[in-house]
This record gives sequence, C-alpha cells and structure tokens, in this order.
Amino acid sequence: MFLQPAHTKLDVYLFSQTLALECYKITKLFPTDEKFAMVQQIRKAALSVHLNIAEGCSRKSTTERNRYFEIARGSVIEIDSAIDIAYKLAYSTMDRLKPVGESIINTFKLLSGMIAKNTQH
Repeated sequence: MFLQPAHTKLDVYLFSQTLALECYKITKLFPTDEKFAMVQQIRKAALSVHLNIAEGCSRKSTTERNRYFEIARGSVIEIDSAIDIAYKLAYSTMDRLKPVGESIINTFKLLSGMIAKNTQH
C-alpha cells in the first residue's frame, strides 16, 4: 500500500485482492455458528493467497518465488473446496457465489501460468 512495489500492478495480484474481498463479503452471510470454523478458514486462505503472491514477487530466486506461488495456488484450491461445502450446506446460492467463483478461476489460472513460466527457466 505504501511501498507501491511493481507487483501491485500485476493481474494476479489484483485478482487475488478481489478474491480476498469477495471471500470476506460472502462469508459475512454464513451462519454465525460457522464464525470460528468455515468463515475463519476461508478468510485465512484468501488472505494467504494474496500475501503469498506479494511475498513471492519480492523474492529473487525463481525456486523461492515458485514456492510462494505454489502455496498461494494451494490456498485457492482450499477456498474452492470450502465454498463447495458451503454451497452444499445451503449457506449461499450459486448466484451469490458467482463473483467469488470467477475470482477463484482467474487467480488459479494466472498463478498456474506464472508457475509454469518460472519452471521453464
């Protein structure tokens, strides 16, 4: 926010930020008894995606950078799985989940592309 490093302009960073915000919005609608379970888990994973992308971009080593991107991608999968359970428990409708779903897909694709590109070198 204050440092304004170059990675804050990357699509993957912007999509992961949107993902985090969408996760926070959608989990506000979940039942209160999920506050310290599913809600906390989804929010923690969403923040992990965004922060691992930021930290990975700051690393000089390709191997180290990819490690952070892999962790971020794993957290995207974690969010997707948790949202699937939330949907099956009728905590939200598909229409309400659509924005978070789009963010999941976009962030996952961009992270996968970055990992593949870094692996080729």
